[in-house]
Amino acid sequence: MTLLILIESQINPRLDSGLNTDMQLIVDKISRPLQTSLARTRLLAMLDRSLGSRICTIISGRAGTGKTTLATDFAASCGRKVAWYKVDAPDSEFDVFMDYLAASIGQQRPGFSHQAIRSAAAGVRSDDITLFSERFVFELIDDDSDPLLIVIEDLHLVCDTEWLVPFLDRFLQLAPPNVHILITSRTLPPAPLWRMRSKQTLEVIDEQSLAFTCEEAGELFESHGLSRQLAYLAVDRTNGRAGALAKYVDKLGESSLEPDVMPCC
Repeated sequence: MTLLILIESQINPRLDSGLNTDMQLIVDKISRPLQTSLARTRLLAMLDRSLGSRICTIISGRAGTGKTTLATDFAASCGRKVAWYKVDAPDSEFDVFMDYLAASIGQQRPGFSHQAIRSAAAGVRSDDITLFSERFVFELIDDDSDPLLIVIEDLHLVCDTEWLVPFLDRFLQLAPPNVHILITSRTLPPAPLWRMRSKQTLEVIDEQSLAFTCEEAGELFESHGLSRQLAYLAVDRTNGRAGALAKYVDKLGESSLEPDVMPCC
């Protein structure tokens, strides 16, 4: 991550984002990554269905399973404004977390009172997290605004905080219909998600779903001039993990080597 520091002031306003705050923020953390060339048609279709019928989608899997790549590609193709926030370990303080989340939303929704939210978060007590969360959602309610996708990347880095469960519980349950929350995490958040799943307002794309099928791996390898036989062997050795398959593609390049045995896939 480049340490590009954004210091908002009247002297040097950031005209392209509309963000107006005197706090120091690392811009990369609230900037959407560039779209990749690794399109996952099956998974993008799952996300599109969830966008149309759910409040929240969680992409859950270990490192290297393709969570961020999938979220990035979906954000580029969903047709919505996207508020992106990449969580880091130092964001475990509630006011820091809200600084970034509110600032990211404020870039996409000029009417969102992100400065008031950030000021309120700085003084909120642990007993008042639920009430604060309800106010936060209230600020998001705007029937005249374009539909919004909020992406929170790497939420697992703050999953051991005391404030996450009360905040996330109210945030996800009360989010307005024209806002969809997409979370990537190595583990499922410790919030009581079973109620949302039973009400069919939450979709979970797990590590098993993230794994490449033989057909998908074959298409990926062929797009790089590699044979399907190599793809099938790679799937067998990597269990379809996106990161490991991408490394195979990079190493093999235009190699003409073929496996002696093609495993049953």
